[in-house]
Parts: sequence; structure tokens; C-alpha cells
Amino acid sequence: MTTITFDTLKFANTLKAAGVPPAQAEAEAVALSEVLKVNLKDLVTKEDMHRDMRDLEQRLIIKLGALITVAISIVAALVKLL
Repeated sequence: MTTITFDTLKFANTLKAAGVPPAQAEAEAVALSEVLKVNLKDLVTKEDMHRDMRDLEQRLIIKLGALITVAISIVAALVKLL
């Protein structure tokens, strides 16, 4: 899984340079870092999507095969009756 790094020091220094008080800038940097950790941890990756699509494809193939089998059985039963 890919990790994204967030430079809290650079962010805080950017805020300080823009006139934000140092304590507030550092608190915002820490808060944003924690938010990113929590939210990015649950981020779906391409690998997750491919895995889900393969599972969906397999289920669809099984259902389609069952449907075809039932349809052929019904047609065979009708042919015998007529």
C-alpha cells in the first residue's frame, strides 16, 4: 500500500510566514496530519478495485451459468411434453 507523507514542519512554517501565530500553526499542522492519517488509511486502491471486480465477475459467471442451465432444462421439458 502506498503511503503519503505530510511534512508538518513545512506546513507550519508556511502558516507562520503567512502571519499565523506559531502555536496555532503547529496545532493546525498536527491536526491536519492526524486527519490525513485517518482518512488515507481507508482509501481504496487500484488493487482493491481489481480484486472486487474479479469477485463480481466470478459471481456473475456462476449466476449466468445457472440461468442457462435452468433455461435449457425448461426447453428440454417443453420439448418432451410436446
